[in-house]
This record gives sequence, structure tokens and C-alpha cells, in this order.
Amino acid sequence: MSDKGTFGHIRPVRDYCLVQQDRADAMTKGGIIIPDNAKERPVIGTVLAVGPGRVLETGVFVETEVKVGDRVLYGKYAAIEVSATEKDVFLVKATDIHAVLEEG
Repeated sequence: MSDKGTFGHIRPVRDYCLVQQDRADAMTKGGIIIPDNAKERPVIGTVLAVGPGRVLETGVFVETEVKVGDRVLYGKYAAIEVSATEKDVFLVKATDIHAVLEEG
């Protein structure tokens, strides 16, 4: 993991972020095992790499607000799966990230 731009051979562009999705629970609190095809896809993950930002219609450059290492909450259907990795890694537009989760 780098401090900003790349993860492995993947470098996000514009305001895209590479996010490693949290693992879905394999078992309910009551002990029932959930099969893979029935698991709810988490919408929380950790930012692995970020693009530099985007240019608004007005010509103003806006830097990407999130940073590598942030735990984020993103839109359920906003993620693009990246199959070039063995982990659950997705590309998510910074504008589809709704919150940074603070610890404490």
C-alpha cells in the first residue's frame, strides 16, 4: 500500500478510490451459517489508494477528500469490482463515499 496513488498495479484516476470491502459475516448472531450467495454485501471498507481529484465544470480542481487508510461508508451499488486482485477490492467514486468512520 502506498501513501496515496497506487495499490499493486492499480492506480485510480480522477476522483476514484480503491476500497477493500469489509468481509460479510459468515454466521448470524444466533449461529446460523449464511451461504456466500445470500450474504449482504457490506458497504464499509478501507481505502487502499486514491486518485488525485477531479475538475469541476467551472474549471476548478478539487482534490479527493478521503485518504489511504480511511474506513469509509459508500453506496451499496456504487462499487465496481476489481477482479485483478485476490481480495474484495472495488473502485468507488469519491462522490459515492458518504462518510469516513472515525474511531472512538
